[in-house]
Amino acid sequence: MLIGEIISVALGALRANKLRSLLTMLGIVIGVAAVIAVVALGSGAQNAVKDRISSLGTTLLTVSPGQQRGGGVAFDASVKLTIADAQALEEKSTELNAVQPEMNSRLQVQFGNQNTLTSIVGTSANYLEVRKYELQAGRMFTRAEDEGKQRLVVLGPTVLENMNVRAPEAILGENVRIRGLQFTVIGILKSKGQASPFGNPDDQVLIPLTTGRFRVFGNDRLRSISVLAQTEEKIPEAMADIQRVLRREHRLVRGKADDFQIRSQADFLNTLGETTQVFTYLLSGIAAVSLLVGGIGIMNIMLVSVTERTREIGIRKALGATRTNILLQFLIEAVVLCLLGGLVGALVGSGGATAMSAFFAWNTSISPTSIVMAFVFSAVVGVLFGVWPARRAASLDPIVALRYE
Repeated sequence: MLIGEIISVALGALRANKLRSLLTMLGIVIGVAAVIAVVALGSGAQNAVKDRISSLGTTLLTVSPGQQRGGGVAFDASVKLTIADAQALEEKSTELNAVQPEMNSRLQVQFGNQNTLTSIVGTSANYLEVRKYELQAGRMFTRAEDEGKQRLVVLGPTVLENMNVRAPEAILGENVRIRGLQFTVIGILKSKGQASPFGNPDDQVLIPLTTGRFRVFGNDRLRSISVLAQTEEKIPEAMADIQRVLRREHRLVRGKADDFQIRSQADFLNTLGETTQVFTYLLSGIAAVSLLVGGIGIMNIMLVSVTERTREIGIRKALGATRTNILLQFLIEAVVLCLLGGLVGALVGSGGATAMSAFFAWNTSISPTSIVMAFVFSAVVGVLFGVWPARRAASLDPIVALRYE
């Protein structure tokens, strides 16, 4: 029997049982669609992380308090960064372009009868330069105003939304209250984008560092120090320079571990990228289970089909069909069901990912590789779960098959 005739007979059998073929494909459709949608979400999250980190600048380094260990237990009691550490980096380092200290706390901000809980950031006048922010309106406070402990604030756009301020210019020059103190609004930050693993970059209020130290926070402890290396190539030298200065400031003797951490944007990118990838693999594995379930469903239906068509198989064998012909026919039926299910699943998964991006503003990125892999996996499922029913059909004795009722 020619291969073309075998394919024609297999497709004819599928057309003769359209509803059963459709229901059989359903498991494959759901599995492929789920895998493609999950991978699209994972890829979109990874791209969002990369974009967020790139927007902060590739030469940005972050210094944060480390951990000391005692008795095998990590604790933070005496581990801290202070304003004096930031001043030492600014005065004694030779490989840094800028130093931006930061203290932070979540506090209520009140404007008229509106209030919101947001992140109050005490920082230096070079915050915009170091963190790659721009102003939508107004201006940033100056170094002189910082040293003079002026009560000035620059608001993030989310803070305005939460306080129902529609026009940014309307609040410039107005007063807001933080911990009972009045602060004059002098600037509005331009939006950085949606929330990320770092928190929402638009939901913050900037105040001068010295003002925050003496009038809001009441201490000199810093959450972090952001610094700019001169170039990407000089990041290792900049990290060594920071280590040299801070070890001297903290009086750490030779052989004692650092009580601070220095991280580059590449470190954040690798850590968050690996975490996102692990979750993508995990969810894809869960979604792939439905492909196996769909494969088992195909195998069951094909076994039922073999039983129902036993007499037909006997007639075909009596007319000269070989075991290979029968094996190929049923194998082609199983593979066609899986490939059709894979095609529909790819369309559904891609459409679902696009819909999630459009309606929920989720970051999605449809990968052609995931679509190809889904098709390949569908074909493999068809072969694996189609072999047994096909072999069972091919091994039927023609005389016994002809007598089957």
